[in-house]
Amino acid sequence: MEGKGSILIILFVLYSQSFLCLSQDFDFFYFVQQWPASYCDTRRSCCYPTTGKPNEDFSIHGLWPNYNNGKWPQNCDTTSSLDISQISDLKKRMEKDWVTLACPSGDGMKFWGHEWEKHGTCTSLDEHTYFESALDLKSKANLVQHLKHAGIQPGNFFTMESMKRAIKEGVGYEAYIECNVDTQGNHQIYQVYMCVDKSAKNFIDCPILPSGRGCGSRVEFPSLSHHSGSSHEL
Repeated sequence: MEGKGSILIILFVLYSQSFLCLSQDFDFFYFVQQWPASYCDTRRSCCYPTTGKPNEDFSIHGLWPNYNNGKWPQNCDTTSSLDISQISDLKKRMEKDWVTLACPSGDGMKFWGHEWEKHGTCTSLDEHTYFESALDLKSKANLVQHLKHAGIQPGNFFTMESMKRAIKEGVGYEAYIECNVDTQGNHQIYQVYMCVDKSAKNFIDCPILPSGRGCGSRVEFPSLSHHSGSSHEL
């Protein structure tokens, strides 16, 4: 009986390791950025982080491994939780570019921890490389600047076609844009998905597009300027 028990333990360990390796064998990343004003300008509203009101810029939502068949791995290592000491040198950049808007107001730790545990553990990247790669991709994409160059600035309505064209001309690759709805029922740009290779360094053509909320032909690009307060529910 003791021998059989040992064999079962060994098989369980091998199975667990096999599952983890398979989970890390993904095909590409979705790099997802969200527009803070659109997150806030819904019936759910938002809370600014304890670090203050975010900039009028896109904010990172996550870097998500995916398979070409439309599925994705998640929570691949339940023993791995966020170790802030591993990313202490990135904290200022993350507070600026990876903003939490959930209520109650937070410092970002819970949000970043969720992203690492659900998505980061399913990659071959260590914690520091995972977060630094996402931050570098945001700088590389530079979405606000490309939209501004095309005359697309917050506070107005624009055609979806013009927004997609501006991003493709600026970044070099087509983006998938997800919309949500403001309190008046207008479609507004909410999240921008770009596809990235497994090294988490280079944008690529998307093998498959995500399934998200669609947009009308004319969408709002709202501004945060009409929101006030830094750490209160709006």
